[in-house]
Amino acid sequence: MTSQLHKLAGSRFARFLFTGGLAATANIVSRHYLSQTMSFRWAVVIAYLIGMTAAWILARLMVFEPSGRHWSSEFTRFGLVNIVAAIQVWITSVGLAEWVFPHLGYNFHPEFTAHVIGVILPVFTSYFGHKHFSFAQRVGV
Repeated sequence: MTSQLHKLAGSRFARFLFTGGLAATANIVSRHYLSQTMSFRWAVVIAYLIGMTAAWILARLMVFEPSGRHWSSEFTRFGLVNIVAAIQVWITSVGLAEWVFPHLGYNFHPEFTAHVIGVILPVFTSYFGHKHFSFAQRVGV
């Protein structure tokens, strides 16, 4: 059992979860502070960009092997995958905070709760998108 846990901890997906957790923290904390100066909707978008940049840096350093592409190409591909994830995050966060939670009468930090759920949602789609597209080996390398 211990060797299985050690193997899991050293896996690419575990590193992705760890670095993603750090980036998600940057996303959520920045959204909290941004919400003090702008609407929740815009704060979610800008915080997502902050978290995405942190995620790209961490994934490039700790998770995926070099693809053979220039960093700008990887970042562009990373951004394309994250457009899909950002849509998932925005729809979930705003949908829960502004529609679902009020209808359910849920009022314990609804924006924070909605945003955390929204940030967690695209973990699997993002991992596969980054593995097979953002950081995929360039053909002919």
